[in-house]
Amino acid sequence: MGKYVLKRLLVAIPTFFGITILVFIISCLAPGSPLELLLADPMATEADRAVLEHQMGLDDPIVVQYFRWLGNMLRGNLGTSYRTNLPVSQMVLERLGPTLLLTVISTVIAILIAVPLGIMSAYKPYSAWDYISSGLSFVGASTPTFFTGLILIYVFSVKLGILPMGGMYDSGTRSILSLMKHLILPAAVLAIFNIGSILRQTRGSMLEVFQEDFIRTARAKGLKERIVIIKHGLRNALIPVVTVLSTMIPFLFGGAVVAEQVFGWPGLGNLMVQSINARDYPAIMGITVVIAVAVLIGNVVVDIVYGFLDPKIREKR
Repeated sequence: MGKYVLKRLLVAIPTFFGITILVFIISCLAPGSPLELLLADPMATEADRAVLEHQMGLDDPIVVQYFRWLGNMLRGNLGTSYRTNLPVSQMVLERLGPTLLLTVISTVIAILIAVPLGIMSAYKPYSAWDYISSGLSFVGASTPTFFTGLILIYVFSVKLGILPMGGMYDSGTRSILSLMKHLILPAAVLAIFNIGSILRQTRGSMLEVFQEDFIRTARAKGLKERIVIIKHGLRNALIPVVTVLSTMIPFLFGGAVVAEQVFGWPGLGNLMVQSINARDYPAIMGITVVIAVAVLIGNVVVDIVYGFLDPKIREKR
């Protein structure tokens, strides 16, 4: 297992650098420049622009700019934001906690809802329950997160007035109760989007497992149906479900970008949009580093979980 984890980490290293190269090139080639924000004075001349561009190193070739950023990043320096003039590491750390809270809570909610629904749908396939749960999951997965968010805001905030429209805390307070109230709607939006994928995969995997000989043997021994489903069925059906969860990690951060914008949640997604609009290259790259590392570590963790779920996989490693 240790050799396998090391191998996966070694594979993740070039992947990480490939991600940073692509994002850096795309950011630099995008229309606009941070100079437009920094030189807001209408009296500024082209000479002023050229001097500032040289001071910031933006007149160097993209390759030189990238390796300069890379060298600083490897020394633990993510640079200074063009927009706020604050260290990027400080800005990222302040926004990382809210984003992790939102994505983790929404994922847990999605799993707690989708896995039981998938098991029940597979246990009674083609029943009314199966059609209803599958239909609702398809609707949730196919509806854009921003549209779902606007509907929830309209119903629960505008019409019913029981939940806040956005933000992370009520004005003047930072209590746990206030945080939980503000977390409900954005977490629900991300959970609704992810329930469909998890439910469909759980249902399909459980249907295959229910046809296996060891399930019929367990039932023939007189084991309780609950034990047959959970102990013998679910564990063998979890590997494809875990695979789906691993592929969802990038989409979780992508969905968080939209949800954070809709609900004004002060996370990495919100910061990313602000940084892109301002062409704040150091902030964009700092956020990219954090998300890339999170996704790569998540994939390695999923591979380790495979070994615990399936002894055959563990022996091969």
